[in-house]
Amino acid sequence: MLLFAALIAGAFSIGKQAAPLIDPAALTAVRFLCALGVMGAAVMVARVRVTRVHAKAPWRYLILGGLMGGYFVLMFEALKTAQPVSTSAIFTLIPTMSAGFGWLLMRQRFTPVAQLALGIGAIGAIWVIFRADLDALLSLDLGYGETIFFFGCIAHALYAPMVPRLNRGEPVLVFTLGTISGALVVVGLYAMPAILATDWSALPRIVWITVAYLAIFTTAGTFALLQFAALRLPSGKVMAYGYLVPAFVAFYEGMLGNGWPTPFVWVGVGLIFCALLILLLGKD
Repeated sequence: MLLFAALIAGAFSIGKQAAPLIDPAALTAVRFLCALGVMGAAVMVARVRVTRVHAKAPWRYLILGGLMGGYFVLMFEALKTAQPVSTSAIFTLIPTMSAGFGWLLMRQRFTPVAQLALGIGAIGAIWVIFRADLDALLSLDLGYGETIFFFGCIAHALYAPMVPRLNRGEPVLVFTLGTISGALVVVGLYAMPAILATDWSALPRIVWITVAYLAIFTTAGTFALLQFAALRLPSGKVMAYGYLVPAFVAFYEGMLGNGWPTPFVWVGVGLIFCALLILLLGKD
C-alpha cells in the first residue's frame, strides 16, 4: 500500500499535463486496454491457470470495473481545472468513506482510535482542499474540478469493500484481470464516440507517456496491490495509505517546478500524515 500511494500520486502530476489534450473517457479506455495486455502477460508469466470457474458471475467484474472506470474518468475530467495537490487531498477522504462502506457491506468495525484518525485525516484533507482559506471553507467555495473528483472518490471508496464481498477465492492476478476486463467493457462502451472522434496520430507525446504510466503502474499495478491488500486488511486501513498521496504529489509538483504548497497548506498535510500513523499503529 505504500507503493500504491507513491504510484497513485504520480498519476495526479502526470495526468494534469495530459488531461486538457484528450477526452478523459477515451484516455481511460486506452489505459484499460493497455493494462489488460500487461495484466494478461503477468498472468502468463506467473503461470496462473485461468479456468471456467473464475469466469462465473461475470457481473462482478463489471461492477468492480465500472467503479474504478468511473473514478478514473472523473479524475481526469477534474484535472482539467483542479490542481493536483487539491485533488489528491480529496483522495484522502476515501479512507473515511471506505470505512463507512466497509461497515455497511461487511460489518467491519473500527475502534474509537481508528475513528479519531479518520476524523483527523478528513480535517487535514478539507484544509488542503480549500487551500487553507477559512473564507473559502466557510462559504463552501469548492471548484468544479474538485466537486467532480469527489464523486469519483465515492466510487473508489466503494471499490475496496466490494473486492472481498465479490471475490470467490480467485487468485489476485486472475481477479485483477477480470476487473480490468470489466472496466474496459464499461468504459469502452461509454467512451466509444470520443474514441472514434479522437485523432490518435496527432496526440502529443505526453499523452502517450501518460497512457503508458497509467496502464502499467496505476492500473495493472495498483489494481493488483489494492486487491492483495483488500483481502488481508480492513477496508479503512487499506485506504489509509492514501493519506500519503498529497505529500507525494506536493513533492512531485515541487520537483517538477510547479511550485510548493504554502506553509499553511502543509499544516493540513501534517494532519493527514498523523492520521496515517494512528491508523497504522492501531490494532484493527
